[in-house]
Amino acid sequence: MLNLLLKDKSLKPIKRRKTKTAHHAPIDPDVIFGLHAVQAALEVPVSRVKEIWLAAERQDNRVENVLAAANEQGVVIHFSERETLDKIAPDVQHQGCVAKCRPLESLDEKGLFDLLDNLNEPPLLLILDGVQDPHNLGACLRTAEASGAHAVIAPKDRASGLTATAIKISSGSAERLPFAQVTNIARLMRELQQRGVWLIGTSGDSETSLYQTKLTGPMAIVLGAEGKGIRHLTRENCDEVVFIPMQGEAESLNVSVAAGVCLFEAFRQRSL
Repeated sequence: MLNLLLKDKSLKPIKRRKTKTAHHAPIDPDVIFGLHAVQAALEVPVSRVKEIWLAAERQDNRVENVLAAANEQGVVIHFSERETLDKIAPDVQHQGCVAKCRPLESLDEKGLFDLLDNLNEPPLLLILDGVQDPHNLGACLRTAEASGAHAVIAPKDRASGLTATAIKISSGSAERLPFAQVTNIARLMRELQQRGVWLIGTSGDSETSLYQTKLTGPMAIVLGAEGKGIRHLTRENCDEVVFIPMQGEAESLNVSVAAGVCLFEAFRQRSL
């Protein structure tokens, strides 16, 4: 029967349709979106916001707050159709609010050391060893600011920078908390040690608990990339390596969650 079907020329072969892969256009890194992110960018003393697009149909208290802050900063405001905002910030939930800004610049090594020289208290830093997901970077920035950290540090290569997504997820923290990108993390760590900063790495195979460690002096918490942890060379440059005690069968924590556990333990100890 199969041979007869194959010989029947009236039966045309079925052509499979090719599935189209969705390609999302990258968002301009100098575009921020979402009411909270734009509001936060407007509330810093010197705002980097140049222009704002608001969906014409939105009229509520949150929009009024953005308008008031924008007028105070002298920022140009456009009321537009939602399709216009979709073109400026494609494939994201912009909530009817998009802004174009001057670039949010990260610190280099010199800028970071100038910051540390002007602190009136022992520095608390977060070093991220190759975190590539901008969602995780944004969450780490938010956690670091909330716990009183003075800066977040990451390498320039093979790591997320201050993308539009990272800024959005940070909920305003990227506008307020210094973020440094350095060429060589290992070299920076050695320079921090020479300045008296104690470097504490994290690893599940350590025998020292986070809660057995003194976190009150000048220090930096060092966390690794998603699923990989800190690299061997980075670990070698740490003064101490600790583990986060956990229950259940989970093998590891998301890097932003681990940052919260470590930094808030440091905050707790420093508040005693």
